[in-house]
Amino acid sequence: MALNKRNQNKRSNILVISEALLIAYIGYITHFILTQIGLSSQVSIEKLVINTGLLTISILLCSLSVGLYEAKLRETFRGIIRRIFVSVGLSYFLVEVVSRALFDGLLMGSYFLPASVCAIIITLVVFRYFTNRLGLLGLGKVRIVVLGAGERASIIEKRMRRDVDRIGFELVGFVPIPGDNREDGIRKEKIIHVKVDENFQQFITDNEIEEIVIACDQRRGTLPVEVLFDCRLRGIEVTELLDFMERETGQIVVNLMYPSWVIYSNGFKSQNYLRDALDYTVNAMLAFIIFFFVWPIMLATAIIIYLDDGRRTGVSVLYKQERVGLNGQLFKILKFRSMRPDAEKDGAKWASKNDDRVTRIGHFIRKYRIDELPQLLNVFKGEMSFIGPRPERPQFVEQLVREVPYYNQRHNVKPGLAGWAQLNYPYGASVEDSMEKLKFDLYYVKHQSLLLDILILIRTVEVVLFGKGR
Repeated sequence: MALNKRNQNKRSNILVISEALLIAYIGYITHFILTQIGLSSQVSIEKLVINTGLLTISILLCSLSVGLYEAKLRETFRGIIRRIFVSVGLSYFLVEVVSRALFDGLLMGSYFLPASVCAIIITLVVFRYFTNRLGLLGLGKVRIVVLGAGERASIIEKRMRRDVDRIGFELVGFVPIPGDNREDGIRKEKIIHVKVDENFQQFITDNEIEEIVIACDQRRGTLPVEVLFDCRLRGIEVTELLDFMERETGQIVVNLMYPSWVIYSNGFKSQNYLRDALDYTVNAMLAFIIFFFVWPIMLATAIIIYLDDGRRTGVSVLYKQERVGLNGQLFKILKFRSMRPDAEKDGAKWASKNDDRVTRIGHFIRKYRIDELPQLLNVFKGEMSFIGPRPERPQFVEQLVREVPYYNQRHNVKPGLAGWAQLNYPYGASVEDSMEKLKFDLYYVKHQSLLLDILILIRTVEVVLFGKGR
């Protein structure tokens, strides 16, 4: 695992350095071209270095903030292009403000910044195309082999089909183990028929295997413990399937969990005592800052909802609904009303993507999360945090606890306005969807940290800007 992380960090570092050099070079070339065609005058080398350096640092920081340097960025090429536009666009305004405020005497010509930004966007898009599509930075990928070709091993085939899912490793193949359920096992992946005995080490050496993933269906009496022990002593990583999936996909495969894995894992309770102690203070301060900027939007939304149908029906613009919070405690969540007053005349129902109960204004405020803004009051009251699993209704929780294993573990933390599951799983409204979202929720509960919270906040801002997700 440590070797894999080192390789991932190495690729990310190479990407950062490569793009930094590209951005700086494009800034220099842009100035050179502008001077040649008479749109800019020649400047001193100091002024050029300061301006290109400021632009380079700004773009790198903004690219980092929108996730362009994540080791496991699971995004389409179109999504990467959008992120490049956002990061470079933000950098344009940052450089414009900072340079005029601090380096007014070192300003370049009026054409330099817009021309550089356009050229940099085109260059980064082309560069990312070749690095992402052609795998130019795939050097150092960890070569892995999977012990098992049955039902448990098939989770890799089903969940990690795309190349982007395997960006951190190269899968050599699956080795069948006695006791595997081959009927429900591997279908399309490479099967390696090699005996896992004392000669297995030679196979590992010949194929330059760096990690072995244990995914056999039956362990008792079939798992070659002595062979794996020898491999481990020789520096080969040996990883359990659940840990491998957790590391590579950012989720916990709930349907494959077993009690001993939970017992020997690092648990589902935060050990970050400082973060826990400052939880309410940080969330309340953040809620106040956001409320300071969005209260006009909230006021306008309330007026529009009232004029749309609130005046006619006499129903409040706010909607209160009972939800399950920390440790199973109930609280009233606040939202701007986005559905008709009679939306639940037949009882509680799952919300769906194209729900016909949603009003005209409701579609818009849901798309851009404006309906969630009143939940700032829930944050002030300490019932919610900014980051955490989305709170569910007690009627659905009662059903999900019966049908979905480990569902109650998501209540170990406060529910949140934004969550890891909402970023990684599309709109869903069923028990099956709840199972999939729980895999991401448990990953957050297990790995909750300030850095993960910041990552979720940054990516949530992107979701709001582009109107994506749930």
